[in-house]
Amino acid sequence: MAVYFECFTKAQLPRRELFEKSLSIDAHTGSMARSAEQAIAGVTSGQISLGEQVTWRAKHFGIPFRLTSEISELVAFHSFTDQQVRGPFKKFHHVHEFFDHEHGTLMVDKIHFEAPLGPLGWLAERLVLSWYMPRLIRMRNTYLVNTSAL
Repeated sequence: MAVYFECFTKAQLPRRELFEKSLSIDAHTGSMARSAEQAIAGVTSGQISLGEQVTWRAKHFGIPFRLTSEISELVAFHSFTDQQVRGPFKKFHHVHEFFDHEHGTLMVDKIHFEAPLGPLGWLAERLVLSWYMPRLIRMRNTYLVNTSAL
């Protein structure tokens, strides 16, 4: 039981700028306005760094969630990894990679997650999460690419 997907986003932004926007708590909050996502503990504004955590509160499908994630790996302007340390998933691991591209940057998101609850979790992964999570990442990336510097 697990879901893995990749999302590729081209941006006409310098790699460093897109990398820094991707670590911005404020940019993430802006990109997730539809789910009223808020940083409520840990790093709650500005840029998050290696070893730091943020706890998010959000509503998805009308259900309130809390998720604490930590930046577990970071190679400046090339990649970083965030992973859930507490929250609704059995496992959530998100690698962000940034590559120079002919007109800016190629951002690659590699996401692996597992829902809890055995067979019910498997069903949720297949029926809802496998399409909903990529949609959230695409919305976030569109926001990052189309919003001026934060």
